Amino acid sequence: MTKVALIGYGKMGRMVHSLAEQYHCRISAIIDTASNAYPHQITAESIGDTEVCIDFTHPTAVIDNLTKIAALNRAVVIGTTGWLDRIDEVREIITRHDGALLWGANFSIGMNLFSRIVTAAAEAFDRFDDYDVFGYELHHRHKADSPSGTAIELSRILLEKIQRKTQAQYDRSEKKIQPEELHFASIRAGSIPGTHTVGFDSEADSIELIHRVRSRSCFAAGALQAARWLADRKGIYSFQDMIKEILC
Repeated sequence: MTKVALIGYGKMGRMVHSLAEQYHCRISAIIDTASNAYPHQITAESIGDTEVCIDFTHPTAVIDNLTKIAALNRAVVIGTTGWLDRIDEVREIITRHDGALLWGANFSIGMNLFSRIVTAAAEAFDRFDDYDVFGYELHHRHKADSPSGTAIELSRILLEKIQRKTQAQYDRSEKKIQPEELHFASIRAGSIPGTHTVGFDSEADSIELIHRVRSRSCFAAGALQAARWLADRKGIYSFQDMIKEILC
């Protein structure tokens, strides 16, 4: 079994713990600053014989956590979102320590397959100017980032594949959306685990692609599969890299 340390023991950390054995992993350590039941600091003693750390903490903690984990020569799966503006810094840390990192905007296997479907659809609709493209996402009111990492990744795909769109508009707009703008809206309310919709609309018809999470367990399952996949590797990978290898 792959030995996994949980960095953060909130809802997602506990979900990962509950599914670990099902995915041939053993939780070897738990680090949690919010509880007196577990160590607060990432040290050689607190993570023990861990092979891979899974971080489900907060965007502001990612860099500090990653620096400590890489210095201890352990691989890390980053399940936290909202830190991608510091990706260059993250790459430098992993390269300096000859470490191993896997990150993803979304650890749901279904969402990553959905991204591939969106890519194929965008390539097709790029040939038909009558169709405009849009997106929106729904998440629970406690989510730390808006737009989500997944919304940003879906927008990146649409901007790359649809030539008539050159920039994403995530924020409130006090003017009409311009033809070159991709409007991708975010809503935060209640306890919604996560819904992402990408649509293609014309005067004649409308097509919508929807990924709807039923349980946060899909993210935990994906993180555990990522930990097993990363355990014997070096370098920097995205969750999509793992998906591509499995599909090939």
